[in-house]
Amino acid sequence: MKLEIGGAEASQLAARFGTPVYVYDQNRLEERMRQFRQVFSSPLFDCHVAYASKAFCCLAMMQLVQREGLWADAVSGGELYTAMKAGFDMNHILFHGNSKTDAELEMALEAGVGTIVVDNLAEAGRLAFLSTGHPGSRTRTLLRINPGVEAHTHAYIVTADIDSKFGISITRSQEIIETCRILDEAPNLDFAGFHAHIGSQIFEPEAFAAEIDKVTAFTKEFQDQTGLQISCLDLGGGFAARYTDKDSCPPVETVCRRILEAMTEAVKRHGLSVRELIIEPGRSIAAEAGWTLYTVGSIKDTEHRRYVFVDGGMNDNIRPALYQAEYEAVLADRMDEEKSETVTVAGKCCESGDIILRDGRLQPARPGDILAVASTGAYGQSMASNYNKLPVPGTLFVKDGQARWVIRPQDLEDLIRNEEPLPEES
Repeated sequence: MKLEIGGAEASQLAARFGTPVYVYDQNRLEERMRQFRQVFSSPLFDCHVAYASKAFCCLAMMQLVQREGLWADAVSGGELYTAMKAGFDMNHILFHGNSKTDAELEMALEAGVGTIVVDNLAEAGRLAFLSTGHPGSRTRTLLRINPGVEAHTHAYIVTADIDSKFGISITRSQEIIETCRILDEAPNLDFAGFHAHIGSQIFEPEAFAAEIDKVTAFTKEFQDQTGLQISCLDLGGGFAARYTDKDSCPPVETVCRRILEAMTEAVKRHGLSVRELIIEPGRSIAAEAGWTLYTVGSIKDTEHRRYVFVDGGMNDNIRPALYQAEYEAVLADRMDEEKSETVTVAGKCCESGDIILRDGRLQPARPGDILAVASTGAYGQSMASNYNKLPVPGTLFVKDGQARWVIRPQDLEDLIRNEEPLPEES
């Protein structure tokens, strides 16, 4: 049995387009976006699903997100520029970031971004000042707060610890009040509410309920102290994706239903004026729709390990080296064969930590086999680098058996395109 992605055989894609290569099943992307939009809906709230574009961002992806009726968030000028060039409705963009530059804030104001998520007191002051240069327009703002809810996730991707670099901890209530007053009083800004995000790869729906409990209780206290009304809460992302059999991901319907139940009860309990809810899935939309295809090179045995070498590595998937992320792999043309060997799939980078799959099960590999790593659609291409002067692989969308480049692969000339040689010595 041969692996198919989007109706095309993986090995044929590898033969036609080369390896390494990122491959997305476009139908699966579309279905996942529709699923989120359909299940995150309530007669009590104006609900929006904003795709977290840091997971995977390119012109085609942003066009697809808009076509499927989702909003999007951007965390840099580059992501914002990509959305602009894709023709994205700027009213449906949330601009994030804990260290936005003045140039990025000016870019967002000039573009007419619908919502800017402010990270801290100093940024609120800068944004209020910069917004005075854009009379006649008003930009909605949210403040990122840190509820201190710890989701069960890797230490490097926890974002709600009270000492996190993101947002202002709810333990610093006076700082939050001061920040919100700046946003509320700025003549060209509209302060609407709070944003919170508690981490990534959240497997327990109750983690979101705990977040809602903390955020809404704080919102009640904030409204009572300031008289400012909170109309919008953005609960962030963190929806889990499946990478290996160890991952037990709750259905999207279950998670969204729990979020809406918890919000409905909390708003009623606290008498809140919240009427708009936003969630920000990224990984859970992109990850499982994507694969990375490699060609097997040498196979080497050491005293305790069998290595299967491939023609990519940590330059196209840094996650295993960065935070020990785990994946599953198959030989694309021998799917029905037993995974009878324990192997370590290693890349070509000059680093001992350049490991894609450590002590995993695989069919007996031979040089020239096409090895496919599953669930690489999030944070593969978007975190790729030119380490060791390796070109970043291209990216394919495949739909109903038809494949096309959405990001062309770099070539060797691309690696030195922006470099300047030293002048000749006289």
